[in-house]
Formats: sequence, structure tokens, C-alpha cells
Amino acid sequence: MYAKCNNVECARRIFAEMPERNLVSWSALIAGYDQSGRHAMAVDLFAQMKLQPNEYAYASVISSCGSLSALTQGKQVHASTLKTGHCGVSFVSNSLISMYMRCGCFDNAFSIFNNLPEPCSISYNTMITGFAENLQPGKGLELFKLMKREGLHADKFSYVAVLGICSKTEDLSTGEGLHCHTIKLGLDITAFVGNVILTMYSKCGLIMEIDKAFESIKEKDVITCNAYIAACSHCEEHAKGLRLYKEMEGLFGVDPDEFTLTSALAACAELSYIYYGAQVHARLIRAKDSFDVGVGNAIINMYAKCGSIRRAILVFHSLQDRNLVSWNTMIVALANHGLGRKAIDIFEKMKDNGVTPDSVTFIGLLKACSHAGLVDEGLACFNSMKETYGILPKIEHLSCLIDLLGRAGRLEEAEEYVNTSDFVNDLVIWGSLLSSCRIHRDVLVGERAARKLMELQPSSSSPYVLLSNLYASDGKWEAVAEARKLLKGSGVKKEPGHSLIAVKDIAEKFTVGDFSHTRIVEIIEALQGLNLIAEKFYLLPDLCRTI
Repeated sequence: MYAKCNNVECARRIFAEMPERNLVSWSALIAGYDQSGRHAMAVDLFAQMKLQPNEYAYASVISSCGSLSALTQGKQVHASTLKTGHCGVSFVSNSLISMYMRCGCFDNAFSIFNNLPEPCSISYNTMITGFAENLQPGKGLELFKLMKREGLHADKFSYVAVLGICSKTEDLSTGEGLHCHTIKLGLDITAFVGNVILTMYSKCGLIMEIDKAFESIKEKDVITCNAYIAACSHCEEHAKGLRLYKEMEGLFGVDPDEFTLTSALAACAELSYIYYGAQVHARLIRAKDSFDVGVGNAIINMYAKCGSIRRAILVFHSLQDRNLVSWNTMIVALANHGLGRKAIDIFEKMKDNGVTPDSVTFIGLLKACSHAGLVDEGLACFNSMKETYGILPKIEHLSCLIDLLGRAGRLEEAEEYVNTSDFVNDLVIWGSLLSSCRIHRDVLVGERAARKLMELQPSSSSPYVLLSNLYASDGKWEAVAEARKLLKGSGVKKEPGHSLIAVKDIAEKFTVGDFSHTRIVEIIEALQGLNLIAEKFYLLPDLCRTI
């Protein structure tokens, strides 16, 4: 009774006080340890058994071996089941399949599955789930099809497994077909299946389908709400997700957990809603003395993105436990606020605390150095990535470095880094370098960058326009004309520039040289009126001649 009620301590004390223990008492306590997540204790207790185990003890200890990824002990128990003849018991075989799948031994699992005289739906579900967890989605889907061909009825566990595969692989076509099956069987209205359907559509970015899946679930739980808020964030519908967070207690009687609050804080960060973000923070302070490090990281990120770097720093220093994400979040926050020196100081403290930096750490550091003009410090960080920490620079790191050197006018050095990197053919890198050349009027490096861009993307007008602007900034008007001639001769058309202005919540597009707007006369009159006002106050004397 105590073991089934998850009161394992009471069950253990009663077991220890028993003058005689039979097979049922041993099996009950081993099962209790397994079900309560105390897997090592289950394995140790099984090893102390003086009696020959029954099928229930075997199934429980095998499950614990799988949870611990204890392959050696699992194989020993498997050998024992073969000797005692318990391997043929259906739920023992299913436990063995699950254990081998969790340990990554697909051949062993498949061998047991193939030797089953009549595999049941649970056996199929165990295999399908195992393939899904071990990133072999194709085999999982094939096994599901085989299960259907064998005439076995797929249950909610079957559909959760295969829908999970479709979610991970973003296989929308198969997922939609499975969704239709769940509707026919009435499974889509359950939170257990509906949550997975919702997540699948989230991965595919289909907000309308996400809304439909959410509405179809009759009894929504906290996981449903969390999945919906996360889905809205994934689809850039942050306000919609935040709205559900505010209403979930009143509408569905569901209390938010830490995952909910973390997602709500992320939505506030993206919307720059510091008022609501501070409310979530206050709720957490009222609820408990300390909170999970993941929630703390979300609070730091929210305050930083809402412009309150001071509050972000206070929260960071108040965290009792900090992980790598905490340090990275703080470094990136300081970088975005132009506090390069402070970001480097945090990095030094991070190393003093024994935390090893990763790729994200160096993106934040390089960005911090770029925004603060710390060129030598940035170069030292970039060079230390591979030499000191064994981290290979990615395209993001090189982009930050080129931006750093470009801002400082060290363009030849930047060009050398590009040419010696693995990203010598990246369009964005060369475009960034060419833009820096225009700012610093470096025609030589700019010409080489423009030629490289024309070679990589001959159908784009950007290299010609940037090169023309570079020549113009240096007063080389003949070269400007030549660049324009090259653009014309290439057959590439420059897309006209345009502006978007929101008028009464409707985006109005204004394109250069296009006078087809229905209210163009009024627009021109308004511009002329603005020009007169500007000239009167000597703010923009030459504007009339440029319109």
C-alpha cells in the first residue's frame, strides 16, 4: 500500500521490520523503488534477494536498469530471465525491449521483439518509442505501419509515439494523416494526445492549426497551456501566448508552473513588456524564496531586452545557483547594452567560478567588444576559441569579428580573416566587409570584396550598388558611372527602395518612382507643407531640391 502511494520510506521501514519476507514483499518494494524513481535502490535490493525472483520483480528491476542506462546489470538480469523462463512473459519482454532501447542497443531490442510469438500493441509501442527517442524516426514509422497491417489497434500511446516522430522530423504530411485518425477515434480531444498534435503544428509554424488543436482539447492541463504558449512564441505570436498565461487560471482552472512562467517571461522579453514581466517576477518572489535557475535566466533576459540592464544585473547577482546559460545570458545582455568592459569582467568571473565557456559565450563576448570598440580584446577572444578552449569558430563568430574590425577600420586584417576561414564563400560576410569599406572609404579592399560578391551572386544588384556608393563617398564619379554601367550591362535589375508606414493599423507601401497611390496629390501637398516648415526653421534647407 505504502509503495503504491509513493510513500517509499514507510514501505522500506515496514520491510526492514518484517521477521520473514516472502516473494511478494520483495517484489512490492522493488516495484515501489522503480515507480518512485529510486532506480539504484531497486537494483541494489534486487541483488540482495535470496529467493528466486518472479516476473514482477524482473520487470521492475529491468525498468530501473533502463532508466539508469545500466546495460551490464540489465544484461545480467536478462540472462537470469532466460534461465528461469520468465523472458517469455509479455510484460518482462516489453521491459527488456525498453531497457535495450534506452541503452541504444537496437539489435538486442529487435531480437527480443522478433522472438515474441505474438507481439501486442504494447510491444510495438515500446519499439516505436525507442526508435523515436534514439533519432531513428523512419524505423519507428515503418513499425507503426506494420502494426496496422498486422491488424492491431493503435491506442493513444501509439499515436503519441508516431506523432512525436512527425514533430521531430517536421513531417507535416504524415502528421496530418495521423491527426485525422485521432479525430476518428476521438483521441484528439484528450490532453495526452492533443498536446503532441499541438507541438507538431508548432514545429511546422502553423498558428491556425495550433489554435484548432488547442480548442479541440476538452480538459486542458498545464502541459497543454505550456505547449500553446511555447507554440505562440515559436510562431512570433507572443501577445497571444501572453494572453493565455493571464487567463489560464480563470478559464481552465490551471495553475501555472515554472515552465509557464519562463515562457511568459520570454514573451514579455520579445514584446518589451517590462510591466507584465515585472508582475511575473513579483509573483515568483511572493510564491517562494528561491526559484529554478532556468526561471532566473528568463528574468535576466526579460529585463535586459526591456532595457533595464540594472535590474538584470541585480537578478543575476541574486541567483543562488548559476549555470552556463546564466553567465551567457548576462554577457549577451551587457553586450547589447554596449557595456563591453563589464561583459569581459563577467567572463573573467565565470572562469574563476570554474565554468567552461561555450560557443554562445564567445558570440556574446565578440558582440560586446564590437559595440564597445575593444578591438584587441575581441581579437584575443576570437583567437583563444580554438587555441585555449578547442571551440571551432562558426559563421556567427566570424561575422562578429568582421563587424568588430570593420568598425575599427582594420579592413585588410578583416579581409585576411575571411580569406583564411572556412566561410570564404559566405555572402553576408563579404557584404558586411564591403559596407565597412564604404564607411571608411577603402576603395582597394572594397573593390576586391565587390568582385567576390559578384562572383558568388551574379544575379544580385547589391554588390554593384554598394561599390557605386563606395566610389561616390570617395569622390570618384567616373568610377561611379562605370559601376552603374556594369549593373546595367549585367542584366540585373535593382529592386526599387520602398518604405512602409502604418496608417490606422494598415501598412502603406511607398516605392521610389511610384506615383500610383490613390491619395498621391494629398501626399505631395503634405510633403511640400513639411518642406516649408523645415526651411523656415533652417532644419533642412535643401530638401525641396531632393524631392
